[in-house]
Amino acid sequence: MGLLEDWHKKAYNQNANQQALSRLWNDYFAKEKDIYAQLLKNPDEEVKGTVKELAEKYGITVEYMTAFLDGIQESLKTPNPIENDLSEDTEVSLAFDKEKLYKNMVAADANWLYDLPEWDAIYDEKERKRLYLEQKKSGTYIAPKKIYPNDPCPCGSGKKYKKCHYEFDKRCERLWADGEEVLPRELWKSREDIEGIKVSAEVNKGILDYVGEHIQAGVSTMDINDWVNDYLAAHDAVSADLNFEGYPYSVCTSINSVICHGFPNKDDVLKDGDIINVDMSTIKGGYFSDSSRMYCIGNVDPEWRRLVETCHESVKAGLAVVKPWAHLGDVGAAVNKVCTEAGFSVVREYGGHGIGKEFHEDPWVGFTTEAGTGPIMFPGMCFTIEPMVNMGAPDITTDKDNGWIVRTKDGSPSAQWEVQLVVTDDGYELLSW
Repeated sequence: MGLLEDWHKKAYNQNANQQALSRLWNDYFAKEKDIYAQLLKNPDEEVKGTVKELAEKYGITVEYMTAFLDGIQESLKTPNPIENDLSEDTEVSLAFDKEKLYKNMVAADANWLYDLPEWDAIYDEKERKRLYLEQKKSGTYIAPKKIYPNDPCPCGSGKKYKKCHYEFDKRCERLWADGEEVLPRELWKSREDIEGIKVSAEVNKGILDYVGEHIQAGVSTMDINDWVNDYLAAHDAVSADLNFEGYPYSVCTSINSVICHGFPNKDDVLKDGDIINVDMSTIKGGYFSDSSRMYCIGNVDPEWRRLVETCHESVKAGLAVVKPWAHLGDVGAAVNKVCTEAGFSVVREYGGHGIGKEFHEDPWVGFTTEAGTGPIMFPGMCFTIEPMVNMGAPDITTDKDNGWIVRTKDGSPSAQWEVQLVVTDDGYELLSW
């Protein structure tokens, strides 16, 4: 059995402990990002050697080097012999095709890789946008099944197609033909779906209201988890967080330098001067809602409070540019502008997401994007805006023991607000906040 087969059996094992797998992948992605940053500094220099030599060069294990070789394989000028009996002594090369690599990063939605600053010295903004659009055009839009004008509209309105979504679909087709990224029909939410999401969101908002009324110094984050469970039980709803990919609690409670996914803990007792994000996600009637709020405990340092307020203002700026037929990248750009102009940084690796019928749907919503890029926003598209904003650098670390808790690498405080919305015919409607 070769190294690649060993890696695949370990990393893609559906029967493995999901928390352990999450830790493995989070750790690997951090190492992968560092290697790409180094390679992109000298993109025309061929790096080669044995698998073991390259692992030592980049300070990683042979296992992670195997994973990296697997990931970069389709972007290489000459593929490596990794499929059969790959060993530590196999000679390999990392000579990559720049265009292929960039497009493959886009195809994988790995914005933390295709947004690496090292790309700036390789391609200018115009060329990167061209490559981005070429890749997105190659495989995102799924044309709807043929529907005739007098057929019932598939949206469920009861109207004839020609009187309902005919022009909508034609517009999507034209945008696709022009090279825009158009999301598939199954992500569009009907009126019935939106009403279902609103019912779920009422519970979600109610929980965060309750937290706001009771949170104070002396409360533990496990107390918050208990409040959540009691409120959910009283409203015939369940937590979307609990057991999601192995997450063990009903809510995320992230204090000070914890960016996201903080674990409730009876020993984490809030004290005067803390800031905390409470991130709540609810399932009711089969529909998902998701939002988070920041809470300032007592006398908070003015700069920390400014961080919290700036993050909140950035969400408002993102909402202000939500409109049908605009680009989703406009939202990220607006958010980022508010934060960076205030002297703060925005986390690259985490962002918002589509939501409604499932907890995490497409599209992924980044907040380090450029205006005029990304998928087209359309009526019925439901997603979250949830920037994570650091007082210091944007770099993160993930807890190696649990694979979940994300902190600022430099120990600086971080803030996050999250809202859920649906795009309407003339703007947006807030669903959960």
